[in-house]
Order: sequence, then structure tokens, then C-alpha cells
Amino acid sequence: MKIFHYKSTKISYTDQGKGTVVVLLHGFLENKKMWEDFAPEFSKKNRVVTIDLLGHGGSDCLGYIHSMEDQADMVHEVLQELKIRKAILVGHSMGGYVALAFAELYPDSIKGLVLLNSTSREDSLERKKNRDRAIIAVKQNYSTFIRMSIGNLFSEDNRERLTQEIEKVKMEALKTPIQGVVASLEGMKIRKDRQFILHFATYPILLLLGKKDEVLIYEDNIQQIEGTAVKLISLTNGHMSTIENKNKLLKELLEFFKSI
Repeated sequence: MKIFHYKSTKISYTDQGKGTVVVLLHGFLENKKMWEDFAPEFSKKNRVVTIDLLGHGGSDCLGYIHSMEDQADMVHEVLQELKIRKAILVGHSMGGYVALAFAELYPDSIKGLVLLNSTSREDSLERKKNRDRAIIAVKQNYSTFIRMSIGNLFSEDNRERLTQEIEKVKMEALKTPIQGVVASLEGMKIRKDRQFILHFATYPILLLLGKKDEVLIYEDNIQQIEGTAVKLISLTNGHMSTIENKNKLLKELLEFFKSI
């Protein structure tokens, strides 16, 4: 684990391997540990950087709102510190929103983009209201909110089968400070629609969606790639593809990296 300071805020990251750079960005209530089964495999042929986003894992909070642009600027600063000019960005859920913000702000720094259980669309009005409800809920009962949120990320079929794995994810999520939770909810709520990136990007883009994802409904989200060159991989389970479809995901990502 390495430490970097961005605007006097501590950022935690890892850096391993050699070759084409792959930057792994976790989702909401997650941290860089979610990539522990993936980074060692990727680093056999690539240089792999994992970063704790603002207010998550070993990275401190920057303010009351962590916009996707704030997060993208922080990621860019880390890459500059490591003298990395171009990278393939892989973002899970909120990490995908950060990767898209990065792609808009620093298009020349992107070699490829992977959106994992993520979307280029902004929140709907109903979704924005749900973010506000979530902010109230987490302030009222932090632990209950975290535990319920994590459980809902897995497809119903897997909630019993993956009890141990789900508990592990919950324990990591409970390390996220309340300020980090609220700042991310606020940041996701105000994020821009970035569907134009899928249409005009000059680099390859891979979208992986879960058919039983209850957070980002599969049927709604395949519409965003109509008329684009984005490659779609459909996975059989829920929002937590790194656990629910681990082997398939590992294979698909390795093939994508190899193709670039």
C-alpha cells in the first residue's frame, strides 16, 4: 500500500506489475480490497494500479460532496505522480462514473475503458430522490443502512449461497466513514449524463452488465450502447460481478486487456 496527498488529503493506492497500465476503481461502499482476487492475475502481464476513492478505504474525505470530477482529478494526480501517461480504466458501479468523468476531463490519458455494472446515464429524478432518502437513512442508522445496501447488491439467488462473501463485503463497507458515504451519494446524485462518450470515444470500451442486477436494471442499460461500437458482455447474476461471476469476469477482462 502506498500513500499520496491530493489537496492535503491522504489517498491510498497500490502499484504492481509491468506493462500496459490498468487502473482499477471500486464502487460505492467498496475499497481497493475488492480487487484482491484480480490484481495479482492482471499484474502478470500489466502494470496494475488500485486506488481508494475519496472517503473510502484508506483515503480520507475531501469535503461534503465528492463529485465524480473531484474523484477523477484525484485519480489523474495519482497517475501523474506515478508518471503514467495512458491507462486502461476499469470502474465498478460508482468507479465507472469516475472513469467516465476521467474520460471526459483527460481523454488523451485513456487507452481503454471498462464499465462494470455501471452506466453512462445520469440519475433519473426518482433515483435522485432515492439518494436523498439514503442520505437521511444513513444519518439515522448507519449500520442498518450499510448492511441493507450491501445485501441488495447481490442477486436474490445468491444471497443464501454467498453468505460468507456477503458478510465480508459488509465488514469492509462498515469501514467507510459516514462523511464518505454521504459525500459519495451527493456526488452520484449530481453527476452528468455521459452517453456521448460511448458514441465518440476513439478507444475501445467494454460494458459488462448483470442480467439480475437490481441496482442497474439490465434491460434499461443495454439501450445506452445502441448505435455505438461498445462491446457488451452479459453476465448471469447481480451487481457484484467480481464475486458472483468472478471466473467469467476475470477471463473477459484479461481478453480485453490483451486486445488493446
